[in-house]
Amino acid sequence: MMKLENVHSYYRTSHILHGIDLSIEEGEVVTLLGRNGAGKTTTIRTIMGLLTPKQGQIIFRGEVISGHKPFQIARKGIAYVPEERAIFVHLSVVENLKIAQVGMHNNLKGTWTVERIFEKFPRLAERKTHRGANLSGGEQQMLAIARALMSEPALLLMDEASEGLAPIIVEQLQKITREIVAEGITVLLVEQNLDMCTALANRHYVMDQGRIVYCGTNEEFIANEEVRDRYLTLSSVERTLEAEE
Repeated sequence: MMKLENVHSYYRTSHILHGIDLSIEEGEVVTLLGRNGAGKTTTIRTIMGLLTPKQGQIIFRGEVISGHKPFQIARKGIAYVPEERAIFVHLSVVENLKIAQVGMHNNLKGTWTVERIFEKFPRLAERKTHRGANLSGGEQQMLAIARALMSEPALLLMDEASEGLAPIIVEQLQKITREIVAEGITVLLVEQNLDMCTALANRHYVMDQGRIVYCGTNEEFIANEEVRDRYLTLSSVERTLEAEE
């Protein structure tokens, strides 16, 4: 469905991604794992056209999309749930959902309506007239995902979806993600919650210092304690910072 081939991305003069190779098949859930600063969000932003790779290419369903603008990539069927959620805080839940369809001219059937979203996210239905600023963190995350679905995506990019959420909300998020995949939507998930990742994913990529250092099936990843310890366990500096917080 999508391939990244030797992708190099920069923030100004800082070389962040060093030759990323990654592929996703239709219907998969694939995770992108790594410590903070490994390059995960940069990879997602590069796919979405928010950064243009200086080298390499991104191919979506046989078409090179690297270098396209974000709105063009969205219209091809890729939706992005950013780490910061980025909902419109002064708009109501319903307005946030409807604005996601403005300017969308893809050829996919309009299967996601406000009514269907409210069936899938009953909490949002209860809060439909509330402004985004008045929603809880979990409700904002649900709205961010729901808004992405309103654009009729074939591929959903989710960046740190469970960050800062209570365990019961994370369980709901897992359930929703499974239901999304059952609808035929492919998911690329950047996530720190390994339990959530192994519960959902078919395959895992691990990044370190802007490079892919591991790729394996869910079963292979669960069995590979060395990779988890080397690339995903908190460093001593991170443990200190976490303790101070």
